[in-house]
Amino acid sequence: MSDVSEVHSAAARASSATKIYGKGDTLVTALDSVDISFEAGKFSAIMGPSGSGKSTLMHCMAGLDNLSSGKVFIGDTDLTELSEKELTLLRRSNIGFIFQSFNLVPTLNALENITLPIDLSGNKVDTDWVGQITEVVNLSDRLKHKPNELSGGQQQRVAVSRALWEANRISFLLMSQQEILIQKQVTKS
Repeated sequence: MSDVSEVHSAAARASSATKIYGKGDTLVTALDSVDISFEAGKFSAIMGPSGSGKSTLMHCMAGLDNLSSGKVFIGDTDLTELSEKELTLLRRSNIGFIFQSFNLVPTLNALENITLPIDLSGNKVDTDWVGQITEVVNLSDRLKHKPNELSGGQQQRVAVSRALWEANRISFLLMSQQEILIQKQVTKS
């Protein structure tokens, strides 16, 4: 087990996380007693070959999938003890997740897609913060465009912006390998 100080500084952690799919001949152990901790304020990468359990771990860490056994914590909150409603509220306020498919609402423009979680939570949009984020990801001039009017890379930046809008209060941000590419592309711009 981890050092006590490490446990308390963790934005998220898993303890003996096991996820098994199927049974009999189709049984797959996607996670086999994984112990991992993600330090608050630090960038961490989960790397491995296709099929090694990276996405399963991310989904379980975000409370989007249940473990077969073990525990997942966001801060000091044990996700395995929460109801579905409590999980939804926790995800809304403490977890940002950038999916491989961007999950943009086709009838909303880029800005509306970015601020959708804020609007749904009833919070006030910090236009300065959203402006800073969209400037950093080079999206400011495309905010009034709908997803079908944006390139794949621009749609990706909308998804990144949506996850980052609350970075000043977010506990845990998850993104797949494809989203790492955007950081390299935007940095070169």
